[in-house]
Amino acid sequence: MTNSIVKKDEDTRPVVLSVEHVSKSFRLPTEQASGLKQAFINWTKGIKGYTEQTVLKDINFEVRQGDFFGIVGRNGSGKSTLLKIISGIYVPEHGRVTINGKLVPFIELGVGFNPELTGRENVYLNGALLGFTNAEIDAMYDDIVEFAELGDFMDQKLKNYSSGMQVRLAFSVAIKAQGDILVLDEVLAVGDEAFQAKCNDFFEEIKKDPTKTVILVTHAMSSVEKYCNKAILIKDGEVLVNGDKNDAAKMYTEENLRSLQNKTKESNNGYPAGLNEDVPYLKCVPTSDLVLTHNDSFEFDVEYEYTNEERFYLAFSMLDTRRGGIPYDSGSLDMGIGGRGRQKTHFSIPLDMFNNGTFKIIASLRKDDPKDPDHTLLAGFTSDVNSCLFSLSEDAKGTDYALIRREKIDVKRS
Repeated sequence: MTNSIVKKDEDTRPVVLSVEHVSKSFRLPTEQASGLKQAFINWTKGIKGYTEQTVLKDINFEVRQGDFFGIVGRNGSGKSTLLKIISGIYVPEHGRVTINGKLVPFIELGVGFNPELTGRENVYLNGALLGFTNAEIDAMYDDIVEFAELGDFMDQKLKNYSSGMQVRLAFSVAIKAQGDILVLDEVLAVGDEAFQAKCNDFFEEIKKDPTKTVILVTHAMSSVEKYCNKAILIKDGEVLVNGDKNDAAKMYTEENLRSLQNKTKESNNGYPAGLNEDVPYLKCVPTSDLVLTHNDSFEFDVEYEYTNEERFYLAFSMLDTRRGGIPYDSGSLDMGIGGRGRQKTHFSIPLDMFNNGTFKIIASLRKDDPKDPDHTLLAGFTSDVNSCLFSLSEDAKGTDYALIRREKIDVKRS
């Protein structure tokens, strides 16, 4: 008798996309020979006339039937190249891609559309480019037109469409095409608000269909958290996170926050921008995670030095980088007498009131205004490089629209 043990969490769904050890490089020209003589001289000197740039390095992952699979990474990470390999536009130098099912790529809006043809003709042209027969396009046509809401315009030339109408038609062809695997690259924010709401409803429905698979490339981590069940994070052509969408979204956000503070700035006085002889050092330093939920508090230190032996003050503000405005300002906090060298003060901001967002903490040192005892003068402040950023990111229940969480406001009717 043979015992067969099956793990409860084993995924038995068929693999529809397998990427195995995929690598890709491009040759970038450095100089061009002006003739045969120069080409021969370059050859004898070992000058190739190009440099080789490796874009993807040993990429491995699987997508199963029914997955809503996210691919995330900063610009230049290799996402677009990977997508073109998956879609058959590029061929990998090493490794292989195996696809089981009908794949419909939607990499750039309107690619394959002809402005001299009508909307109807462009639907059939685009469908043919995606590999569908006329009979298959006939079966999809009404759904495409209905979703795009362009029934009265399908016999007009595309060049007479507004840009919004073209976007709606192109997107409708992609998502209404009866394929097994839909590949979408940065297209969740197309069209006006009403069309975006319709797209949102479509993605909620497709998530429930176990036979449909979606591969989504996006910079919007809220979309990854809302729609995807799995994701990978690519950095410098390598996979850093494979599978867990929350880990991928969190690491991507952290990478973005750090990148915003990589560039140093220097003012004319030789100090970093915002600083001077009186305030030679001032910096906001996060001591908690950079990606948090509303149950957390953002913890940070303000490190500073005020060289004058006089009373001075510290102030910090929390800026909303998405919606604008200042949700919190500390006012001027009395720090005593300066001239004591480098100091550090710790702060904590509870986040239970706030919705999703990216926030910046800026700080300043201030001194008494001899003309007004109720006012302080700016002595130094943190520039972008010395400030700090953090993100508040929730699951699908979170929202990017309003700053304050709805349940925190007590609305009374009279």
